[in-house]
Amino acid sequence: MLMLSRVADAIYWMARYLERAENIARFIEVNWHLTLDLPDFALQQWEPLVSVTGDSAFFREKYGAADQARVTRFLTVDGAYPNSIANCLRAARFNASSVREIIPSEMWEQVNRFFHLMEEVVKHPEPFLENPYELCQDIKMRSMLLGGIANDAMTHGEGWHFFNMGRMLERADKTSRILDVKYFIILPHLGAVGTATDDIQWAALLRTTSALQAYRQNYGRILPANVAELLLLDRNFPRSALHCLTRAQASLHEITGTQLGYFQSRAEQLLGNLCAELAYKKIDDVFRFGLHEFIDHLQNELNLVDRELWVNFSCQPDGDSCISMADQ
Repeated sequence: MLMLSRVADAIYWMARYLERAENIARFIEVNWHLTLDLPDFALQQWEPLVSVTGDSAFFREKYGAADQARVTRFLTVDGAYPNSIANCLRAARFNASSVREIIPSEMWEQVNRFFHLMEEVVKHPEPFLENPYELCQDIKMRSMLLGGIANDAMTHGEGWHFFNMGRMLERADKTSRILDVKYFIILPHLGAVGTATDDIQWAALLRTTSALQAYRQNYGRILPANVAELLLLDRNFPRSALHCLTRAQASLHEITGTQLGYFQSRAEQLLGNLCAELAYKKIDDVFRFGLHEFIDHLQNELNLVDRELWVNFSCQPDGDSCISMADQ
């Protein structure tokens, strides 16, 4: 029997918001590295972060031109932007507090500390806006700590599978968006493709996804097709889209009880199709289709999967409360 929809929804969205906060920090970190390595491109490096969020119009209306301070403020402490790190952690804490009797006490304590850390940044953001590196590192470490607590302290039943499914779907989406940032950066500067500048940008992207060592071990020299293959199609790298979607699919089938390879719901069908598409895709096929176009297709499919999951498992209109994307 499935757990109460309120509980399932809260755990799922707690996981998604925690993972989202971590990945936004990774977005900022990659640009921070690039502005240090490529100072001549500093001004142009920040607008792509807004572009890949899909919220460019909202940003321009409030901030105008994109620079480091404005984009960093928008993505981290802006109370009006629903997906800022501060708002993600507020939502994660709200959902965690509603299921404190379900999740490990260590998880609640860490989510609460994480939230209060960011609230202090909201009160005094200036040092972070000038140099975001240290806080981005802290956010990444705290998020990975929470993932470890989930794996080691939660019973691997339905609650854990909802947590894992939310985390993996969010990570697949954000890994693809981080890769898309690179596309938006090189688009106006095609003359830089294949140069030392290009290599520095790809290396920064790999560092941001914690993939540089894995890449070196498997590929050696940095080549765009190989980077895209690792981040999109690798079966074993924990942050690749295919790996994340395969793990999300396994959790979904554990929750529903449907045998893997079959489906009884639209969510199972969509996620199964997406896993199969990536599993049998060659990176040459991706580049022939267009990297940006493929990433856009992947993100659209992920949105459809999430919508169907919300239909099947979310809070019902019976007074239960939770915070999810449906509320935004």
